[in-house]
Amino acid sequence: MLKNALLVQDHGNCELQDLCTKFNIQNIEFEGQRTKHEIDNLSPSIVRDFNKCILCRRCIAVCKNVQKVGAIDCINRGFKSCISTVGDSSLNDVNCTFCGQCIEACPTGALHEKESIDDVWVKLKDKDTYVVVQTAPAVRVALGEEFGMEIGKNVTGKMVTALKRLGFDKVFDTNTGADFTIMEEANEFIQRMNKGGVLPMITSCSPGWVKYIEMNYPELLPHLSTCKSPHQMFGALIKTYYSEKQGIDPNKIYVVSIMPCIAKKFERQRNEMKNNGMYDVDAVLTTRELARMIKQANIEFTNLEDSCFDVPMGEATGAAAIFGTTGGVMEAALRTAQDTLTGKDLAKIDFEQVRRGEGIKKATVNIAGNDIKVIAASGLKNAEEILEQIKNQKADYQFVEIMACPGGCVMGGGQPIKSSKIRSTIDVRQKRADALYSIDEKATIRKSHQNPVVQKIYKEFLEKPGSHKAHELLHTEYERREKYNT
Repeated sequence: MLKNALLVQDHGNCELQDLCTKFNIQNIEFEGQRTKHEIDNLSPSIVRDFNKCILCRRCIAVCKNVQKVGAIDCINRGFKSCISTVGDSSLNDVNCTFCGQCIEACPTGALHEKESIDDVWVKLKDKDTYVVVQTAPAVRVALGEEFGMEIGKNVTGKMVTALKRLGFDKVFDTNTGADFTIMEEANEFIQRMNKGGVLPMITSCSPGWVKYIEMNYPELLPHLSTCKSPHQMFGALIKTYYSEKQGIDPNKIYVVSIMPCIAKKFERQRNEMKNNGMYDVDAVLTTRELARMIKQANIEFTNLEDSCFDVPMGEATGAAAIFGTTGGVMEAALRTAQDTLTGKDLAKIDFEQVRRGEGIKKATVNIAGNDIKVIAASGLKNAEEILEQIKNQKADYQFVEIMACPGGCVMGGGQPIKSSKIRSTIDVRQKRADALYSIDEKATIRKSHQNPVVQKIYKEFLEKPGSHKAHELLHTEYERREKYNT
């Protein structure tokens, strides 16, 4: 196992290899006996290569204790011990949510995301394919770390320049899609409040969380918002509204999403994420994969000039930026909901009650004379606590935000991996989150419903939030899933 760590690590994040270099361990005199293990690459999100595993059990600890999922554990005894699943099945066939926190914990690269880099390169070189890329808010405050820049540095301008140099035909901002999500989600919440709909309503932006409730609490699925996540909404609009406006055959458009989350790879290939037989999104790359593409192209990232997103699908609000941190989706929705309910452009737009920290945050917000109880949680262990309250009819709140990853998207399974030493000395989550709040604070427009691009597209194409057209393109449905495929 140790000898394997001395080889060049495929994915650039090997804590064991770093230690070998530090202590000048160049070779192993006594190799011992090795067992060859089959690589599990059946899931759309995670590849499991036990040949690189050193049985440190960090992945087990985060899956079982932090996320309380328990998809993996140590099986067999003695020399045959290995980290695996129930029945030694693929991660694709057990109760894995594809949150990717195990990848963040793995010190050797035995667990890594399923790459889509080669597929994207092929499309970029195809002159008959119009390749559009969109980037999530959490990516821009983490990508720089892959190039030695400080943790939480906002590198939006350099990221856009790099994407244009890679050859993408258009570089758009998923934040614009997040503004549409808020429009639909806020409207859905108000409709449920006013018309006796299922409450509490729970956000549906986190695909790992959605898979979790589908497997573990399918009876509570009516509580989920029917809104697609921002990048899926955006992909649907690119292949309908944008393609129509530009006169481009949607069948020739290839949409790539740069995400902090590996569960997005699973989400994009769900059957529900199609329109007219086409997937809303064709490929998902993690923050780490984008960094590898930039390095493959020999682009000196730190020396790049700043560029702006392409118009019109690159204009977004501050509300969309905070989607990347826990509590951000709820805060953005409350900004729009309060203006809609009061009919006023209210000055209060910061909801500090749902900000900061991990775990569970509760608050009571008064909107138009009504006390609305809200709760935000990150991490699936905390999600379980809330779902148990709802299941046992002990929940006294109306609006719930849940993110699968502890700390929200800024700490997603596709973000730059930090060593245990860095994690123990620096609050990585807080630095990345602060950068997103800074983007929001500096934004000219900080409410989703005031985004002129969003207003224009509703007027020209979608009619209004919650319309038939909006439901057709921007909303979805869910399914009951078994924990284990037999």
